[in-house]
Amino acid sequence: MNFSRNHLLRFLLPLALAAGGAAVCAMLVPGETAAVQEQLVGFPDSDFQAHHARPLILAGLCFLPALAAFLHALGGTLDRYITRQFAGIFAICLGALLMIWLLMDMADKIGEFRETQDVLTTIVKFYSARSPAVLLLLLPYSLLLALLYALGKLSGSREIIAMVQAGRSVIRITLPLILAGLLFSLLGLGLNYQWAPAAESNVDKILAEASGKQATEATHVLYRNAANRRLWMIGAFPEDYQKGEPLRDVEVTTTRADKTLESRLYAKRAFWDRASRRWTFEEAVTGNYPPKQAPVFETHAAPVTIDAWSETPWQLIKPGLSADLLGIPDLTSWLKAWSKNGQFADPSPYLTHWHYRWALPFACIVTVLLATPLGIHFSRRGPGGGIFLAVVLSALMMLFSNISLALGESGTLRPEHAAWFPNIAFSLLGLYLFHRRISGQPIYLILRRLIPGND
Repeated sequence: MNFSRNHLLRFLLPLALAAGGAAVCAMLVPGETAAVQEQLVGFPDSDFQAHHARPLILAGLCFLPALAAFLHALGGTLDRYITRQFAGIFAICLGALLMIWLLMDMADKIGEFRETQDVLTTIVKFYSARSPAVLLLLLPYSLLLALLYALGKLSGSREIIAMVQAGRSVIRITLPLILAGLLFSLLGLGLNYQWAPAAESNVDKILAEASGKQATEATHVLYRNAANRRLWMIGAFPEDYQKGEPLRDVEVTTTRADKTLESRLYAKRAFWDRASRRWTFEEAVTGNYPPKQAPVFETHAAPVTIDAWSETPWQLIKPGLSADLLGIPDLTSWLKAWSKNGQFADPSPYLTHWHYRWALPFACIVTVLLATPLGIHFSRRGPGGGIFLAVVLSALMMLFSNISLALGESGTLRPEHAAWFPNIAFSLLGLYLFHRRISGQPIYLILRRLIPGND
């Protein structure tokens, strides 16, 4: 009877979190579904499958805490004990890092907040919108600090040694921590699919709206229609251009088959009608360039309308979209449009970030592989050397990841290699450190071998 009651009580938390996840899912998923429909209307050439997956992934994120609690309930007594030791310090580390980041970022942007009409509301809205990106940024650092502290504490009190003497291997002891790293990687993967990149792209929009200014989606965009020999140069795309707001400072140059200049149109504003697919140019100046003759310029008092041009605003803006602010659905749509319409922009940054969106969340499990064997110590030397090495390796992983990403964006490295190489390299290093810890070989000897004269 007591056995059944204890098991029932253990599973109450997963059931409560599942109910809470269902409630959050019911609140968020309909809004995300509506956002997907609006996206597909505004960007008719978007990748339908990638965008339709967004509500499903959001629903999965809502139930991720319930899954974590369920795995915790299924674990044994030692598993739950180690998880509790880790979870408490992880919450403290995440909260502390979040507070430090918040204070530093707020000090940097306080001048912009003061220009808004309602400072407090703007601050709350601004940081609420950025929360997915901030959480994704701080997860690996919080994991590193929590793992080093929790494992150092268990090692210092000889609890790890007692578990090993009871017959448990190091891998089995640290299995709950490895599962925690996998769950955080899943969380990061879900956030990085759409919401973390979108959060960073909304920063300027929120501040502009709060200040009463017009937000700009992209500036100085260049688009080349090779089939029709037209070159578009757009000074600025407004935030709501897909809802009918005009493009500003538009210049369209048309050339002949022999690459000589045929015509040029400049307008202060350009509108596109979705129903008639007609372009309207206001305050326009046109120039015609007959072969071997002087060009003829004309200033138009009335708007100039053109029905024959096939370009849409969503095609024109794609070269101006920043790769680091696009989620996987938008990156997939961009790459498909690029392969269909020709080389209107360099695809290297977009291909690199497409792979990086998948690779970045796995930094959490790589951090676990690096920190876990270095956080455990059996000797009287203390944890100092292992902690130092873990911090250095994690910093090097972040540094190499940024360098590799830059090389991929420039086209120096293949996009998939640039995105995945740091994770693979440091994962292999983490597995090697695990091997040394399991086999009883002191890890500090690695440092001694790096110093000349200590061979």
